[in-house]
Amino acid sequence: MVTPPRSASTLISSAPYLLDLGTQEQKQRWLPDYAVGSTIAAIAITEPGAGSDVLGLRTTATRVEAGWLLNGAKTFITNGSSADLIVVAAKSEDAKPSRAISLLVVETAHSPVGRGGSLDKVGQTEAETSELFFDDVFVPADNLLGESGRRVRLYGRTAAQERLSCAIASLAHARTALDDTIAYTRSRSAFGRPIGDFQATRFRLAECQTMLDVASAFVDQCLAAHVAGELDPVDAAKAKLAATEVQNKVIDDCLQLHGGYGYMLEYKIARAWQDARVTRIFGGTSEVMREIIGRSL
Repeated sequence: MVTPPRSASTLISSAPYLLDLGTQEQKQRWLPDYAVGSTIAAIAITEPGAGSDVLGLRTTATRVEAGWLLNGAKTFITNGSSADLIVVAAKSEDAKPSRAISLLVVETAHSPVGRGGSLDKVGQTEAETSELFFDDVFVPADNLLGESGRRVRLYGRTAAQERLSCAIASLAHARTALDDTIAYTRSRSAFGRPIGDFQATRFRLAECQTMLDVASAFVDQCLAAHVAGELDPVDAAKAKLAATEVQNKVIDDCLQLHGGYGYMLEYKIARAWQDARVTRIFGGTSEVMREIIGRSL
């Protein structure tokens, strides 16, 4: 499987904020270098004590002359140790408590931040993930994205695109694993014949193919709605929940069909299995997706 460049993993989550909320001046200032990859970007929302709970953020943004002072810590930040541009979510004091969250863009060349070492992860080791620390980090006033204190409502719009992107990537990942496994079952023999000739193998592959096709049909429907500007956040949550659960089930079944070799990291299926596990956590956990869907019923 092709590994994306290190900036691609954050392009999915940080680009919508710049595109949707940025002023024309901000877009002209940041997006050209972002698009060609000379600027590495990150989005910093998750904190040690607040994962999917956006309202539980403790990082603060305090107004000062000509800008803001950031204080707090973030964790599990992709590209955190190398990012030139970091979109930071922080509590601001100038709005109602439930909505007092703002997005500030930190340009690390002008506003240095503390960076932890690369975290030792189970999978997706090609993408460095680290902690960030803000100690009176100054951010100019014109680096505010959108309006101060309006972050929670805006997050619902951009999160839908991020979750749809997660769903698409998860299904593509699973389909590649399934294709590789079908080829493996044709070449690997047991008891004098290819393991793909056994009914148990064919039935498991049939289930995997069916789950993928059904999930893909719904995700395609959501993609069409997104292109038309009509994607509902609840449907985006359904797409991410279904796609990531299917991805993990399919890849786990594919690993099983590889037998002992599937547990060896020299085989692609083992690395795919490791990489898939986090998709039910990042971008909003499966439990949060169920809560979003359940509240809508």
